[in-house]
Amino acid sequence: MHTKILLKEAEMPTHWYNVVADMPNPPPPPLGPDGQPAPPEALAAIFPEGLIEQEVSTERWIPIPDEVREILRLWRPSPLFRAHRLEKALGTPAKIYYKNEAVSPVGSHKPNTAVVQAYFNKQVGIKRLVTETGAGQWGCALALAGEFFGLDVRVFMVRVSYEQKPYRRSMMKVWGAEVFASPTDMTESGRKILEKDPDSPGSLGIAISEAVEQAIDSDDTNYALGSVLNHVLLHQTIVGQEAMKQMAMVGDYPDKIIACCGGGSNFGGIAFPFIADKAAGKDVQLIAVEPTSCPTLTKGSYTYDFGDASGLTPMLKMYTLGHDFMPPSIHAGGLRYHGESPLVSQLCHEGIIDAVAIPQIETFQAGILFARTEGLVPAPESTHAIAATIREAKQCTETGESKTLLFNLSGHGHFDMSSYDRYLAGELEDYDYPEEAIKESLAHLPDF
Repeated sequence: MHTKILLKEAEMPTHWYNVVADMPNPPPPPLGPDGQPAPPEALAAIFPEGLIEQEVSTERWIPIPDEVREILRLWRPSPLFRAHRLEKALGTPAKIYYKNEAVSPVGSHKPNTAVVQAYFNKQVGIKRLVTETGAGQWGCALALAGEFFGLDVRVFMVRVSYEQKPYRRSMMKVWGAEVFASPTDMTESGRKILEKDPDSPGSLGIAISEAVEQAIDSDDTNYALGSVLNHVLLHQTIVGQEAMKQMAMVGDYPDKIIACCGGGSNFGGIAFPFIADKAAGKDVQLIAVEPTSCPTLTKGSYTYDFGDASGLTPMLKMYTLGHDFMPPSIHAGGLRYHGESPLVSQLCHEGIIDAVAIPQIETFQAGILFARTEGLVPAPESTHAIAATIREAKQCTETGESKTLLFNLSGHGHFDMSSYDRYLAGELEDYDYPEEAIKESLAHLPDF
């Protein structure tokens, strides 16, 4: 029986897969402040032309530059594992596979797009990239990519994660990045938040506002985003493409594909390549997993909203909890975003993918079981996918069906051990975001 399914470097994908080509309906356009469709050139103040072209492309296959593939070879192709020991512990007839994106230098899937974004910005002479980060995986990825291409990197890290994840900010600094706890007094966006709440724990929406503001104000600085936008999810599709090849190597195909979902890059990366098969009639279920404390897909509203807290970005058609939504300080910091990728949102709205929300304690229970059976301590974000997979495996036990389950292990939890300490000490609790609070936040959606 196979445990590790490995591809050779020569088998790494040469093109990214663009899911837009196989969607039944074209994506709704971003809107400007006047409520009219924003032209692609509206993004030129913060993104290079190469990424803007990818953002609006409808081509099915987009070539990966050779210089990018050369760097990706440092950790790609990533291994696919058959989780035999987890299957045995669950006593399930299900077959469980996981794609291990923790093998990158950063320990997550985020460098798959960070390297690309740094490459295209370097091509047009940009000197500095500025960004936000939640739990820190994205900030680390961009810091590494900036070092590879000789770019300065500034990171606004959500304050609660800045305090919870000190070693991730240390990693960013090792790779030469500046790191600031957001909200800061360095930007107008940050100062406004601090005036209202000097002890604000921050949010990804606030940190995005601070980063975008600085990118707009400087000609030699661009903004880089670790999730949500089309071009970011595009870059991650090498994950799903590799997984398809690896499953074929052992003569298997997933019945269900599962990944955690905050902004959508991790889910889109493994799930999108299978949508082409689904469009062709293949029976495969794609499940996005989010926390009950930040239930964007499961309780949000599918409408136009800003991608940041201050309304500096174009408005995107997406599932949202409201751009000024303030999520609770859960330990899966990468899943604390108020909105969702427009592509993931549209696919969910049209019933092509499914979404489920899982409470925090169940995710940590799943992470502990996975660590004790498979040996790898998963990131708190990844435990959501593991928890959903365990639910599906237990369902197979009840029905006696042998389903094939594939999930994306988006990263390891080596810098999240304080979270596990709190779980083991019984200090964590479940939190279902109140319906009334969601209604209040959604009341502040753009009016145009």
